[in-house]
Amino acid sequence: MSAPRIRLGVNIDHVATVRNARGGDTPDPVRAARLAEAAGADGITAHLREDRRHITDRDIDALMQSLSVPLNFEMAATQEMQEIALRHTPHAVCIVPEKREERTTEGGLEVAREENRLAHFIAPLRDAGCRVSIFIAADRRQIEAAHRIGAEVIELHTGAYCDAHAEGRFDARDRELDALRDMAAFAYDLGLEVHAGHGLTYDTVQPVAAFPQVRELNIGHFIIGEAIFRGLEPAIAEMRALMDGARDGAVT
Repeated sequence: MSAPRIRLGVNIDHVATVRNARGGDTPDPVRAARLAEAAGADGITAHLREDRRHITDRDIDALMQSLSVPLNFEMAATQEMQEIALRHTPHAVCIVPEKREERTTEGGLEVAREENRLAHFIAPLRDAGCRVSIFIAADRRQIEAAHRIGAEVIELHTGAYCDAHAEGRFDARDRELDALRDMAAFAYDLGLEVHAGHGLTYDTVQPVAAFPQVRELNIGHFIIGEAIFRGLEPAIAEMRALMDGARDGAVT
């Protein structure tokens, strides 16, 4: 049986990063989200950080009013963020680790160590109708914990795989890819929907997109960077074509 079409979620955080570097209203991440939607994105991802370094509360308000594709609201497991998510009830909420000092999300959430707290944290979000996703490393223990706390989706952190590829550590890259493949299959067998993302580029997306268990990839920084040179629509179109090409021949 052919694997289902894989969805592309476009993260527009770093349009807001450029805007905030100077202040003012441009470039507008909501405009970028609309352009991404018109270019074929299946969803929009936005991470509202505690320090508001890129996406702001106003952006979330505008995205909720403007989009016809689903919004994937990335957030830390804090009371403030839970209240914002419950006020907006976006289609999806992805729980991610967050440190003030990090430039970007550096790894997966430690679910197994905080299982009880996270189970209570996500319950109101699920009750409100949000699809809850947990951003985790390709680790069996973390996947089992995400399943136990009632998450519907896991998003596998692809950063280590992408970093190894960029640094030319190809043995390490292949080991990371094998782990992603194995854990995607393991999570799927548990009944979890499997997503993946972080650091994916034109050079690294196809091996992950070929995993038949992966239903969605969330990609942001590379697409926004490429759009500076080519425009958002062509940047997304090429990513979409690579993902679809990788899916051809993938079987469940």
